Amino acid sequence: QVQLVESGGGLVQPGGSLRLSCAASGRTFSDVNMGWYRQAPGRGREFVAISGYLGTTLYSDSAKGRFTISRDNATNTLYLQMNNLRPEDRAMYCCSVVQYWGQGTQVTVSS
Repeated sequence: QVQLVESGGGLVQPGGSLRLSCAASGRTFSDVNMGWYRQAPGRGREFVAISGYLGTTLYSDSAKGRFTISRDNATNTLYLQMNNLRPEDRAMYCCSVVQYWGQGTQVTVSS
């Protein structure tokens, strides 16, 4: 059974940084794309970044230049380094692999 467990969220001041992790289990993930999405209160789910299994990465315009997605295939872990956070980055961040989703980790950016 595939499980995705996110961690690393929290409260941070504007301009601060957080590193999110997504621990995946239940199968090999080195041959699939893995991605981060977020959902803010009252809004739909939004794409943030994706890590392709061939080494490519893709970012939303909002994430580009501030966030970095990476993965460790040896430990089946997906990361999202978020720098220069803004209040509008406040959301529940979830990782996704194939059709599976984690429960998410909350990120709040506030002074």
